Amino acid sequence: MEERIKILDTYYDGQKEDLRLVQSRRGQLEFVTTMHYIHKLLSPNANIIEVGAGTGRYSIALAREGHQVTAVELVEKNLEVLRKNSKGMKNINVVQGDALDLSRFQDEIYDMTLVFGPLYHLYEKKDQKKALEEAIRVTQKGGIIMVAFLSVHGLLLNNFFQGRWAFGIESNFSSDYQVRHFTEQLFTGFDIEEFEKMFESLPVEWITTVSTDSILELVKRIDGFSMSEEDFTIFSQFHLAHCEKRELLGYASHLLYLCRKQ
Repeated sequence: MEERIKILDTYYDGQKEDLRLVQSRRGQLEFVTTMHYIHKLLSPNANIIEVGAGTGRYSIALAREGHQVTAVELVEKNLEVLRKNSKGMKNINVVQGDALDLSRFQDEIYDMTLVFGPLYHLYEKKDQKKALEEAIRVTQKGGIIMVAFLSVHGLLLNNFFQGRWAFGIESNFSSDYQVRHFTEQLFTGFDIEEFEKMFESLPVEWITTVSTDSILELVKRIDGFSMSEEDFTIFSQFHLAHCEKRELLGYASHLLYLCRKQ
């Protein structure tokens, strides 16, 4: 755990995480799509926990809508920004914590549990399963759990677009082309069926799996790429109508698994 925290602290110290969902069309689409599904499934005046809250883009937005929000974040730099951005808001509780240990929170107290970052950085099956079990445990029966994950094929295509053909394959797949998960990746991707199967033994009912950023992670690397506000609105509407289509999930980088606790 200490090694993982050190790696994440080092990485996020050099990142502007607070701007990730606003400074690019890809990030904007991820935010629009995720909020669309949150609003689709969220009850009024809900009690929400976000595990891996980053700098609070989602937690603060939901608190401003009147929901009671608990924002859990592991990385110290992100936590500092989150506390600063939420200062004075009485309906958001900011806590430093790890997705692998939510023991400070009681069983079945949240209407919705959001896990939007931790599975990017968990490399062992036991840790991946533990994070899911903890998220489910703190969620009320009938409550919603939303878990973000990275598509291994999206990561692979991203490497290809950068001209790193061999690196893309070697850093994501074994010699017999099985998906690999290891710490040095920093960001680990999943085959979609691989990720969905992790929930099969857990007390949840699958709702859907969606792409949150479509092809924008890839096309942003094309020289001269730009998207006007009008084009972004048109594409966003198209995307929201098609983002659950199985045949379109693989080229996205960011995916979202939605389920209901039984």
